[in-house]
Amino acid sequence: MLSAAIAPLAFTAPMAPALQAVRGSAVSMVTKEALAEKLNPAIGYFDPIGLGTADFWSQGNAATYGFLRHSEIKHGRVAMAAFVGFCVQSNGIHFPFDLQGGGVAQAQYAAGLSPPEQWDALPFAAKAQIIAFVGFLEWWSEFGGVHYMRGGQPGKYPEFNNIPLHKMPNLFDPLGLSKGLTADQKETKLCAEINNGRLAMIGIFGFLAAEKIPGSVPLLSFIKPYAGEPMAPF
Repeated sequence: MLSAAIAPLAFTAPMAPALQAVRGSAVSMVTKEALAEKLNPAIGYFDPIGLGTADFWSQGNAATYGFLRHSEIKHGRVAMAAFVGFCVQSNGIHFPFDLQGGGVAQAQYAAGLSPPEQWDALPFAAKAQIIAFVGFLEWWSEFGGVHYMRGGQPGKYPEFNNIPLHKMPNLFDPLGLSKGLTADQKETKLCAEINNGRLAMIGIFGFLAAEKIPGSVPLLSFIKPYAGEPMAPF
């Protein structure tokens, strides 16, 4: 259900007026050419439509590049979660507790339904809670720390240090697995995450295409067709 709901919410376009004061700010990252070479040495830097030299919202190329890097990392993470969620939910695996209380079991929604159909079957209150929570995460990612277009690290989710009475962990590394890693190890893992995210974006769209247009992805011909509208959450 989250896989169907969260993907359309991944894109966040910053408001241009709010960023006018930081035009030209340095963005903390490796150069685009060096990063492209690390991600795929066989192809290297490939930018046929010139995004690498673009200037979005008149904020300068450095800020534009920070936006594009952050956007790809975020979309890749959402796609990885969506891909795994789609596989899990397609096999009837779901939480054991009641979905909306009153003895209404989640199996009522999961049994025989594909992931998009499970989303359609959710009550409005459940959809609203999911979208509101994702909206909060998006809001905090824009205003909770150093912005990725203002010198912050693309893909790094800000901590919740300034929110009183909360119990939310650091979403960037909730288990603290990166504390003992060297800079080179962190860079290697980030490159792996970007590549995995790119593959996951292709994978989840393959699932959606196979559902809506039977036969469009021959290897996924076993997927149940979906009669609804995948873009309905918009």
